[in-house]
Amino acid sequence: MKYLSLLFAATVAAPAVAQEVPKPFTISGSVALVSDYRFRGVSQSDNAMAAQGGITLTHQSGLYVGSWASNLAGWGQFGGANMELDLIGGYKRSFGPWAVDVGLTWYMYPAGADNTDFAEPYIKVSRQIGPVSLLAGVAYAPRQEALGNFSATPYSRGQKQDNTYVWGDASTGIPGTPLTAKAHIGYSWGNPGLGPNGTSVAPTGEYLDYLVGVDATFLSRLTLGVAYLGTDISKREAAYLLPNFSRTKDGSSIASGKAVVSIGLAF
Repeated sequence: MKYLSLLFAATVAAPAVAQEVPKPFTISGSVALVSDYRFRGVSQSDNAMAAQGGITLTHQSGLYVGSWASNLAGWGQFGGANMELDLIGGYKRSFGPWAVDVGLTWYMYPAGADNTDFAEPYIKVSRQIGPVSLLAGVAYAPRQEALGNFSATPYSRGQKQDNTYVWGDASTGIPGTPLTAKAHIGYSWGNPGLGPNGTSVAPTGEYLDYLVGVDATFLSRLTLGVAYLGTDISKREAAYLLPNFSRTKDGSSIASGKAVVSIGLAF
């Protein structure tokens, strides 16, 4: 929580800092509370609330760098450490109605083991068609120890595997209201099983995740959201991952469908 406190303090101060940033640069960011932190449909916070925040510095050329953080379930739970800190860098450029975004996310877990950190390059293509915003993306994490299957028999320290994730997003404003309807579908495939500290980006090898929801935005900055999301991972498929792949309080699934509520403030 110390890291989140520092991040929150930096975010609150950012509007004043933004005024001092040279003209070719802009700063943007947000802070949020969510009733459950889901990464590609799977809870990283033990089906509990999470505090999150991020900040991005963008150059007028399209280059950008940023960071984002969230608390996690903690040691012994799916998610491994107590905090996730992502470092992000990339380049975004428009080609007519299309926008192409190419970059890399470095997933870090402070106070966790070094072999839980991993890098994931991505490419996203988006465009506006009438009132509808569409986006398609591919993220490929090359062979790394954090993606290895440490639950395999025999146990293999230093094993390295890769992972691929493809997804699509769509959103549209509802005329005459502050509401935006949104939907997401993603598909992940990689090495099945649990990696270091019980983490995994493809716990059953391959699975589908989905989301449908509505956001309400007020004063251009405050957003209240509700979404129903989950995966197609069945209890039978996840059985060999237990007890890591379940909620600590009652053993319930951390990948089944669930309504998630959020409140966020952007700047």
